[in-house]
Amino acid sequence: MRIRPAVVADAERLAPLHVQAWDEAYTGLMPQEILDAHRSEPMAEKVERWRGRIVWPDGSTWVAEDDGELLGFVSTGPGRDGSGILELMALYVRRSHYGTGLGHRLLETALGGTALGGMALGDRPAYLWVLDGNARAIGFYERHGFSFDGQVEDEPEGLHRRMVRE
Repeated sequence: MRIRPAVVADAERLAPLHVQAWDEAYTGLMPQEILDAHRSEPMAEKVERWRGRIVWPDGSTWVAEDDGELLGFVSTGPGRDGSGILELMALYVRRSHYGTGLGHRLLETALGGTALGGMALGDRPAYLWVLDGNARAIGFYERHGFSFDGQVEDEPEGLHRRMVRE
């Protein structure tokens, strides 16, 4: 298995992986109608969004691949809050790879690697938003030095809590 920067051609495989990962991670944690809407959105639209994310010059997306199959991905970029702090925007692995260390490897690559623009990320603070009640994800991020800072956002899929790593 290898972790590598995503390329535009990966968008065709990232879009369905993203749908599957949401189903696996969030079933029972967020309203089913949100998952159904995510699943029913036209795949062509999802692919186009992924193409845009992959070529976005301010961010990075990495994929984990084994024998041509994508097993997970991670995306980072400048914080949408305008703070200049790196935001971990997405980190998902297939359920079949939970507990294997793949999430750790993706996170370390994203935070310790180099952005597509050449900026080293390893020593910068970072933050992310996690769905309240997602104990598996919260524990994972806590093991990697993230902690809650008290900020919350009430979104249609549920309460999001911000975690930071300084």
